[in-house]
Amino acid sequence: MNIKLAYLGHSSLSTIGSGQLLNLAPNLSREPVAFDAALKQPLRFREAMSALHDVVISDLRFQPRDKTAYEEWKKNEHRRVEALRRETHKKAKDDILVRRAATVPRDLERKYNSLRKKYWGARQKYANYLYWNDIELWRRLMPCDPVITIADDVAFFECFSADESSYGCLTLARNDSFGPCDNMQFGTTNVDYSWDLYNHFQSLRSYRETRFRVDPQGFEVVSTGNPDYREEKIDLPPTWLMGFMQVQQAMALPSTRVTLSREAIYSLLVWLKRNKAKASPRAIRFELNPGKPPRLVLEPWGTVIDSLGTTYDGPPTMPIRVWGRQRLLVLARLLPLAERFDVHLLGTGLPHFWVAQMGEMRLTLGLSGWTTNDWTRGSALDLILPPAEPSDELLQQLVRLLKADRAASFETICRHTTANPAEVLAGLGQLAHTGQVIRDLTAGVYRYRQIMPQALGEAQLGPPSPELSAAKNLLRTGNVKITEKKDLDRGAVLLVGKVENQKPEVLIDGDGRIKRGKCMCSHYRTYSFRNGPCRHMIAMHRKLLGISEGGERERKGELLDAWFSGLRGRWS
Repeated sequence: MNIKLAYLGHSSLSTIGSGQLLNLAPNLSREPVAFDAALKQPLRFREAMSALHDVVISDLRFQPRDKTAYEEWKKNEHRRVEALRRETHKKAKDDILVRRAATVPRDLERKYNSLRKKYWGARQKYANYLYWNDIELWRRLMPCDPVITIADDVAFFECFSADESSYGCLTLARNDSFGPCDNMQFGTTNVDYSWDLYNHFQSLRSYRETRFRVDPQGFEVVSTGNPDYREEKIDLPPTWLMGFMQVQQAMALPSTRVTLSREAIYSLLVWLKRNKAKASPRAIRFELNPGKPPRLVLEPWGTVIDSLGTTYDGPPTMPIRVWGRQRLLVLARLLPLAERFDVHLLGTGLPHFWVAQMGEMRLTLGLSGWTTNDWTRGSALDLILPPAEPSDELLQQLVRLLKADRAASFETICRHTTANPAEVLAGLGQLAHTGQVIRDLTAGVYRYRQIMPQALGEAQLGPPSPELSAAKNLLRTGNVKITEKKDLDRGAVLLVGKVENQKPEVLIDGDGRIKRGKCMCSHYRTYSFRNGPCRHMIAMHRKLLGISEGGERERKGELLDAWFSGLRGRWS
């Protein structure tokens, strides 16, 4: 997807009188957004923004090296060096014989040091130029500038990491974080961001006033002929864009909330910093018992961390295992500011969200299960999405409501719509997936926020996961048969069937989600359950839910109600 960004000048931090001005240049190709107020806690803002910056640039993907060319170069280089050594030795020997009576120049060492200094100075200057000015390298680290949203009660920044596995959102309460604002216009826009601006953040101090401004001047000036006006066109990778939207869809779903103390997070980060797992599994296991402190078990060591001082007050649940823990180290800088951490869990192996509560600020860190992009490759997230799509009429009704109110709780939205709660939740999830709605996990409201200049569709986000599409084709051709169905405890079901030439087995829990399975296809042998179930398991699951072979969902209302009832007890 091609994104057009237009800025007037660069974001900067400048000195005004006895204070400072943090001036953010907005994207002129978006709706006008304006904000101008004094920061009440510059140091706290600096630390929170620095942590958000660490999320943006994080890229822990393994990059294997192709050493074929290197080995060939070594052979050629060895031959070249040997020939050069022989030639140089012969030439040096001849020169020594010719100049045996010559004297060494007095300034030889001075000239050598001067030329050596000149060489290394030029080399360092060139390296610095590439580091600060190579726009392709910079765009590789940050595919798209951060997005800022100005609302009536909060202002929040959003970003997505370069490796497409981490999402960050810094939310600031308007009244507690900023002073009075005379020039304000609600909306969402990109803001120009650079390494220079990050370095300027580090100079924020509490003894001088710092004003925070989203400069509206660019919307009012004529850009033609203005030397500060510039346009950038970015071709966003499809996986990056899809991952960004899928994390929004995951946030829109009900989750199990666990409150952890700052001391527990400190112990967790210290252990991860000092120890490196050499064998699988590398997960954090949450053991949650109502009325007792949450317990974290770090695998494979079996290290136990109890969150003393907090109590889990949710419904009984099986142990939940999540991955991606190494990226939690970005929270280390927030420990002096944090009061507590709320963790929102969707289930084992599914995305999870860590919210650092810092008084007037909160940082939401969303993690997929794997260093490589799990949002888009796997189909694990598809298993907890609604089994039926909302109607266009409902989507338009929800958009009108949220545009008018800017933010509303789920209960308020249900009261102002004609649909039942299950259909409303499915509609909100669909709007989140197209970039129009975001769920505020702490405030418990859905906010209207247009993440891109237009609503996104399949043309921009790409088709669904290959395994899900293949499962639909299997249902359409009638190659799915359930040969055995066995009811287990707590509403779980064990299915054995025949799909194509495979004989998969699937365990479905009481909430209708695939928990485990077994198949002999290439997808399962390669990934096991790391990238979600294979097409044969998905096809059997959809067959059990009553989804027809033609792709149309039967018993739409009944399926949605069953799906919603399984999630009802997980509202945070």
